[in-house]
Amino acid sequence: MMKKAIIISLAGFKLSKSEINLFKQYLPWGVILFKRNINNYIQLKKLILSIKQITKDKNYPILIDEEGGEVSRLQNILNNKLFSQKYFGQVYEANNRIGLGLYKYYINEMSVILKSLGVNINTVPVLDKLYSFTNKFLKNRIYSSNIDTIQSLSRICIKSFKSNKISTVIKHIPGHGLAKSDSHKKLPIVNKSVNFLLNNDFKCFKNNSSHFAMTAHILFKKIDNENCATHSKKIIQNFIRKKIGYKGIIISDDIGMKSLKYDIVENALKSINAGCNLALYCQGISKESLKLLKKIPPIDEFTKKKTSQFYNFLR
Repeated sequence: MMKKAIIISLAGFKLSKSEINLFKQYLPWGVILFKRNINNYIQLKKLILSIKQITKDKNYPILIDEEGGEVSRLQNILNNKLFSQKYFGQVYEANNRIGLGLYKYYINEMSVILKSLGVNINTVPVLDKLYSFTNKFLKNRIYSSNIDTIQSLSRICIKSFKSNKISTVIKHIPGHGLAKSDSHKKLPIVNKSVNFLLNNDFKCFKNNSSHFAMTAHILFKKIDNENCATHSKKIIQNFIRKKIGYKGIIISDDIGMKSLKYDIVENALKSINAGCNLALYCQGISKESLKLLKKIPPIDEFTKKKTSQFYNFLR
């Protein structure tokens, strides 16, 4: 069965009948897990195993948002509240050597837990640049306002997870830090010049080896005053691919967020048509997942090649 160009989510602690039927008809590229899917360690391990069994794929992509701090999907299993990216940024800037050592140790320990569960992609690190006005939903999830700190810690994060056979998703490309509003609720608009963006927010994402990147639902008016980054060919093709030079798989942020103005199917198709390789659906409603899977195209040749490289990496 050909993989479809979408990552879906689930409703609860185990696969429902409708979700089982969905997997029998279609093959989403991967599944992303949320707190609503996690009751305890044994339950989560069983859920992930059931997904891999129904897809007949021991390396089936299982994603999770385990950033630490405010975004910890594993909070029913472990207490990860202290270890936000902001925390590691502060330690690093106080003492580079101790900061790097502590961060490596933390990632190695987190990798043991994720691998034992069957998770093979963690949607970290956040590479957005911090400003005094950065929206509160993101503020404590960012390493720093210093680009060198962001790049240094992101390289360690990606390299350390990779050494443990866990892939990463840099986000929110090409940058979300300038947003004063929460893109879960409405579309943020950024008026900064192209030159400013290239030398600040966009620069944080350069020279990056992460297998995956997730877009920002942000309207950069000086580049494309009609389409947010997720729906903008100009931004994805001319800036993310060419000027930033990102060469991996691009995943949209959640197509169910209120910052996108169309229905979920059109949001997904516009993301793919703009240059996202995979659409991301996080609401976990099986009827909507089925509707999306009927309309979303199979993965293209580029995504097939990169997916094959990802599977080889896991071996």
